[in-house]
Amino acid sequence: MRRERVVVLALDGVYPFELGIPSRILGAADGRYEVLTCSVDGRPVRTNADFGVTVEHGPEALATADTVVIAPVAPSHLADEVSGDVLAALALIRPGTRIVSICTGAFVLAAAGLLDGRRATTHWQVADRFRYMFPRVDLDPDVLFVDDHPFLTSAGAASGVDICLHLVRKDHGSRLANSVARRCVVPPFRDGGQAQYIEQPVPEQGAASTAATRAWALERLDEPLTLTDLSGHARMSQRTFARRFHDEVGLSPGRWLIQQRVVRARHLLESSDLTVDQIAGRVGFATGASLRQHLNAAIGVSPQAYRRTFQTAR
Repeated sequence: MRRERVVVLALDGVYPFELGIPSRILGAADGRYEVLTCSVDGRPVRTNADFGVTVEHGPEALATADTVVIAPVAPSHLADEVSGDVLAALALIRPGTRIVSICTGAFVLAAAGLLDGRRATTHWQVADRFRYMFPRVDLDPDVLFVDDHPFLTSAGAASGVDICLHLVRKDHGSRLANSVARRCVVPPFRDGGQAQYIEQPVPEQGAASTAATRAWALERLDEPLTLTDLSGHARMSQRTFARRFHDEVGLSPGRWLIQQRVVRARHLLESSDLTVDQIAGRVGFATGASLRQHLNAAIGVSPQAYRRTFQTAR
């Protein structure tokens, strides 16, 4: 079994937690990945904490990578241009190599011109700054990560875990990704987007959560759930439920239901031999055509193409 080589580039001002995510998550994938860490000159790197890190490799490691990960740096290190040594290091990456950024790592890729005309994301707190600096990038600050192959960008901190699990899932299927998530004691998939983590007004005292209703709905995705059904279960008015749901999840109830149905459909496409129409019925889409439409809108492929990719990976 060939191991995919993942090389993580650490720059001055790097966040230590995010720097270690690829090694921790991908390193738990049954030996499918080899993770190396490098700097632009092979020397120790200053972090944004009160310690530095010593790396084992210089920029030449980037030329051997199947996947490159750009670790994030503190906002004080962000610029609209990259230094000559960083540009020289990025130039060593082979054409077609998958390139991933975590959090503010997207600034490095954008400053190098690699994200022009592409969809990307970064931490919501620096989204306005990113848009001002890089107007040619189609920034979506509401999502946890964006896969615009061969460039993948993720939001802040723990979104590095999300995108690494996405890599495992994309490369080897949901069974291994779920196993990695269990080993690392993290959720295999987080619903909603960054909006749920943006500071919101404090809810009124005693405000009820929609969490129980979300769990209830997940057990009934095959049913034609409506806002009336959801708000009734939560014992709230429709208006209050919709507002509170959006505050907690970052999506409307309707969009969240579609998202969850697509997630369930993807799992069944990977793990079963059910027909597209059968899967559509099990996840609450009226027809196979509806499933095709929503899957294509979510990830840009048909059910048949998705099944071929992930059942082969499995």
